[in-house]
Amino acid sequence: MFSRFKKEPGATSLTARPAAPAAAAGAAAVAVAPKPASAARPISPAQPGRSPAEAVAADKEAKRKNRLMELKLEIHKRLLETLNLAALEHASEANLKAEISALAGEALDEMSVALNKDDRATLVQELYDEVMGLGPLEPLLKDETVNDILVNGPFRVFVERAGKLELSDITFRDERHLMRIIDKIVSAVGRRVDESNPYCDARLADGSRFNCMVPPVAVDGSLVSIRKFKKEKLKISDLVKFGAFTEEMAAYLQAAVSTRLNIIVSGGTGSGKTTTLNALSSFIDNHERVLTIEDTAELQLQQVHVGRMESRPANVEGKGAVSQRDCLRNALRMRPDRIIVGETRGEEVIDMLQAMNTGHDGSMTTIHANNPRDGISRLENMVAMAGIEMPLKAVRSQIASAVNLIVQASRLQDGSRRMVSITEITGMEGEVISMQEIFRYERLGIEPSGKIIGRFNATGIRSAYSERFRQWGFDLPPSIYEPIV
Repeated sequence: MFSRFKKEPGATSLTARPAAPAAAAGAAAVAVAPKPASAARPISPAQPGRSPAEAVAADKEAKRKNRLMELKLEIHKRLLETLNLAALEHASEANLKAEISALAGEALDEMSVALNKDDRATLVQELYDEVMGLGPLEPLLKDETVNDILVNGPFRVFVERAGKLELSDITFRDERHLMRIIDKIVSAVGRRVDESNPYCDARLADGSRFNCMVPPVAVDGSLVSIRKFKKEKLKISDLVKFGAFTEEMAAYLQAAVSTRLNIIVSGGTGSGKTTTLNALSSFIDNHERVLTIEDTAELQLQQVHVGRMESRPANVEGKGAVSQRDCLRNALRMRPDRIIVGETRGEEVIDMLQAMNTGHDGSMTTIHANNPRDGISRLENMVAMAGIEMPLKAVRSQIASAVNLIVQASRLQDGSRRMVSITEITGMEGEVISMQEIFRYERLGIEPSGKIIGRFNATGIRSAYSERFRQWGFDLPPSIYEPIV
């Protein structure tokens, strides 16, 4: 039995046999810690308001999970002693699960433990996730309804569904278990985290964005944030159907992108900036050469001629860093029609503004800001942070000339995401950048369930780019600018 993946005689340790990178990472992730004390996985106290029957059922379920955790730990040890991890690189999921199931069955028989079919299947899946995946995080990564995974120490794992955070029932065995999963993720991309380098940005194999901070910087246990990568990108029609904006706003945005206006998508964390930028990019013509620059590659452009670039942090010696500004400067020499920067947050802003002003019309980026006016202030501050000494009026003149449109995205308190404002920059009035809002989201009230009641409305102001739209073949009807009374 286990002939395919069993160690050969004489291979007494995991380090005695060289392994492929993925297998080595798996070994690091599943190395077993000494069995923790009985309090290693705390049972949640009975919640007030529960009936006695509910409290008993919850306590029974917690004990069942603790029992499965202890069994998994014991069988895990046997797996490490039996399986040749170097051979797992070429094993199929079905074959490996069959081997793990057989070994688990033998171990349960030796321990005189009987499990029902469901518990046995759960045990085998968790063992497989420990060996080949990311342990307890695997079910959440496979759950399509989960957008974000937020780990606050080994015993508190939160998820975001439909814009709302909730505490999941997923836990790690202890802090060492969580650290092994973190090490497995960062080692796969050539990084490491420890006391001297206690934080890291990385990207999972499926493209999801990963960030972590470990002790001593993280006081109560390691902190992990995973922004899941959407395999199916949302189209403009999907966002209209979900209520993010209206068909009239979509027609206006299509005209704005197609006529090569420079657009900034502004918003807070988790407000849908990247999703909006992805949707807007669908209006770019297939014959245009587009270059994208990001810290973590998330944009999913469908055009034929797309070049993707990703910045790179410094290595452990503090060398080899490639910033977004480095990528942007190099991109200007690669004959782009449009440049899309995933997020502008620093000194690259001045190169972005210059690109928008020097023949790269139709470029787009995102920034963090609460409203369009704050977005302009953020751009001014970032220019100052770049160390370029320019009079404030010259900076504002550069911004007014470069940026044509600001799309403001927001996540409301009920978790819904809305495009709350579309604002045009029309030039300078004295030393102030003049702006006019074309569409806005009006809040009308709130339902007892907490859901926001509101509507999208035009402001009644005709676009300053109407003539440009008409010349490019987008003759929008005047009615889209008429407000709802």
